[in-house]
Amino acid sequence: MTSTISPPFEPLLLPSALSERYIRSSASELSYHILEAGAKGKPLILLVHGFPELAYSWRKCMPGLAEAGYYAVAVDQRGYGRTTGWDTSSFDDVDLATFSVTNLVRDLVVLVHALGYRQVDCIVGHDFGAVTASLCALTRPDFFHKVVLMSHPFKGSPTLPFNVSFGAEPPPKKDIHRDLASLPDPRKHYKWYYSTREANLDMAAVDGLHEFLRGYFYLKSADWTGNNPRPLKAWTAEELAQMPLYYIMPLESGMRASVRQELDSGVGKSQGWLSDVELDFYVQEYGRTGFQGGLNWYRVQTDPSKLRDLDMFAGKKIEVPCLFVAGTKDWGTYQEPGVIEKMADCCTKFEGVTLIEGAGHWVQQERPEETLQAILKFIR
Repeated sequence: MTSTISPPFEPLLLPSALSERYIRSSASELSYHILEAGAKGKPLILLVHGFPELAYSWRKCMPGLAEAGYYAVAVDQRGYGRTTGWDTSSFDDVDLATFSVTNLVRDLVVLVHALGYRQVDCIVGHDFGAVTASLCALTRPDFFHKVVLMSHPFKGSPTLPFNVSFGAEPPPKKDIHRDLASLPDPRKHYKWYYSTREANLDMAAVDGLHEFLRGYFYLKSADWTGNNPRPLKAWTAEELAQMPLYYIMPLESGMRASVRQELDSGVGKSQGWLSDVELDFYVQEYGRTGFQGGLNWYRVQTDPSKLRDLDMFAGKKIEVPCLFVAGTKDWGTYQEPGVIEKMADCCTKFEGVTLIEGAGHWVQQERPEETLQAILKFIR
């Protein structure tokens, strides 16, 4: 059984072309919060956000998708915003299996069926949502017919130990965390910091949350002049340390302190694409939920033992048309050296890279019209 339920929250202030709903299905424990634009029955475009964002992050692109003849749906993913029913247990007690990458794919398959569709014309994922989107395309090419990845390239399916039956094991990997900590200015990687107990305690404090999120969004945007992204030569501490502190953090600092360290007087520029009224919605939602739901995704991604459900797809490539989109000032394109360059090998129908001038990491918010046109050119 599928049902639409009455909203448990105050209605969102949305562009007139958008509406919101809460969807339940007996196939899932979740109550999905969605934004939608366009007429049901039109080809479905499914939009999935990243961290620390929400379905709301797609508000600027959705009216244009509807005008072009699509039914656009954005969802608060498991762990985020007004979608409820996910495991909110403490750091020690949460069942991280519910945040497995294959379960995130399942969440979307269930939602699409609940909406009355048996296929998605295109799934568009930004940041960590691009991880979800890439795995949707990898595992269910019959269901997700095209994919746009934004700001987080697809690095390929898992690789397993090969031809080791006679004892030849691959060489051990470098300890990048030890090497980062050993730099003259000791550093640490943000993804592994996000996997710690301290991350949510640091970021979720209501006091100063508006200022923190304003600074975080600003520093990762094209407005901050400190962003000069470029390909890195290798997965080494020295190369990774070229990235800003929001990616490769000071060893003894949390994310709030890392953001404060690089903030400058230009922070107000970000109000040109993210007003205080719009930012206040993120502040309201994360002030209510904290960040742990989204951070649980990082805990899964940084623990190889929790990624074994993907081993069944070892060696598989994305076989549907795929496009990568990012801002020219987005370090996300290059944060894992060599990955963007290898996407053509990982995707059999890769249609290239579109870099949008004047945008940083939040490309669909900073340059929504250019982002919209890139999506439409690809899917038409």
